[in-house]
Amino acid sequence: MSRQPSIWLTALSHLKSETPKRPVLYFAPATLQATVQQFVDGFDGLVTYAVKANDSRVVLENLVACGISAFDVASPAEMHALRAVSPDAIMHYNNPVRSHDEIADAIALGVRSYSVDAPHEFDKLRAQVDPEGIEISVRLRLPVEGAAYHFGAKFGADVEQAVALLQMVKEAGFIPSMTFHPGTQCASPSAWSTYIATCAEVSKEAGVKLARLNVGGGFAANRGVAPDLDAIFAAIHRAVKNAFGTDAPALVCEPGRAMVAEAFTLATRVKSIREDGAVFLNDGIYGALSEAPSIGVPDRIATVRASGKRHKGAMIKRTVFGPTCDSIDQLPDPLAMPDDLAEDDYVLFSGMGAYSLATVTRFNGYGLIDMVTVQRAGV
Repeated sequence: MSRQPSIWLTALSHLKSETPKRPVLYFAPATLQATVQQFVDGFDGLVTYAVKANDSRVVLENLVACGISAFDVASPAEMHALRAVSPDAIMHYNNPVRSHDEIADAIALGVRSYSVDAPHEFDKLRAQVDPEGIEISVRLRLPVEGAAYHFGAKFGADVEQAVALLQMVKEAGFIPSMTFHPGTQCASPSAWSTYIATCAEVSKEAGVKLARLNVGGGFAANRGVAPDLDAIFAAIHRAVKNAFGTDAPALVCEPGRAMVAEAFTLATRVKSIREDGAVFLNDGIYGALSEAPSIGVPDRIATVRASGKRHKGAMIKRTVFGPTCDSIDQLPDPLAMPDDLAEDDYVLFSGMGAYSLATVTRFNGYGLIDMVTVQRAGV
């Protein structure tokens, strides 16, 4: 009979006891629950979760248990993952590009909220979806700064096209709404303010009252500096009041990254240290560190020996490689690590719940990442 706990106190307590050979993601449900509460308390509207950030069953189960009743889904696969844990969860299918088969799947799974950003995508929906009680949100794009990277090159309608689409949605008998996404890892409240003001202008020009306004995801996670979510919530509420007055639409948000990132800590193991000081880890950009080339290297790290003892050496900049036989499997920036770091020691990265599992590959046979539940996040 196993004497090992099903829930460990911390990542460090598990590392000292088990000395895992594969990468481990430590999940702290209490941290996820606290983040959910921050959004529910601070945002004046419906809080949904963008499943794409982390579709792990344990995450979805915890969110449902916390009272999250609506989710942003981008594919039938995500819909099925959600249905496996909640048969009555509300699903917003806000990926604006869908095949006819995907639309049919969404209808069969009970989706009643969609987004569009082009006339031919709206025509697909209109041809298959009965408009009665169905919401369609027109997705707007603007050249707004403040994010790590933007979605405007791929998704969204310009102002003039958004006006026309909103009129088409209304005339076809659907419930008209609008949505936008300020961009990944956005920490600038002004990005939301600009989008909200423009949505009000689009609504006015189209002569269409919005049922709801989805202010998107994009909420930043802690990448060295904790984001001021309360300032963003305040800016959203202020912008809605200024733009719409007393006739404001109901609000929706769809955090993914900011909701789940802080609840996970990634533990990697040192495979090798070269003569020049370069470090090879057992995980890299084909695994849980896949976002490093696009939004930067996670800079909240800690190092410990297999015994659990902390390093005492001077910090030096080191090039960090992943385990695969590919030269691009390298973190884009050197990391400060102790000069007494050794093989089989552990390097831990905090705030790794978003996209660490969702985008992992099995290149070269790597990519197996264990998940362990802990009471407290971090080391």
